[in-house]
Amino acid sequence: MANTQTLRMVVNGEQVELEITPSDTLAMVLRERLGLTGTKIGCEEGECGACTVLVDGLPVNSCLYPAVKAQDRSIRTVEGLSKNGELHPLQRSFVEHGAVQCGYCTPGILLSAVALLEQNPHPTDDEIRRALSGNLCRCTGYLKIIEAIQAVAASQ
Repeated sequence: MANTQTLRMVVNGEQVELEITPSDTLAMVLRERLGLTGTKIGCEEGECGACTVLVDGLPVNSCLYPAVKAQDRSIRTVEGLSKNGELHPLQRSFVEHGAVQCGYCTPGILLSAVALLEQNPHPTDDEIRRALSGNLCRCTGYLKIIEAIQAVAASQ
């Protein structure tokens, strides 16, 4: 490929190396090059949060994040949450609390919540709402999402 460079990063715990172009976004690389389609592309303007992934533990809108900035970084997608076929506690709680409807926003919300709970294992309702402020959901009204996150926080 013309005008490419090698990108090395760790995705869901595995070292990845691939050729990218300067215009590639992290969302594009994850979905189209690595087949990690849990990362959704919604607005492509950083407004909806459907594309949220964790870069070195922090939530980012991968639709706006240049793939070149992921060089030597650790990326976590929704596919990286479950281990050995077992759902992550947040994924399980979302199911148990009915926090998933259409599911389009769920991967981004889960990753925002994971980042919050890793930084603050016992957040207040206001802290949960702030952490989710970059994630839009048109189906649930957020109450069940917040309850699911609270349940995981209470069990830690």
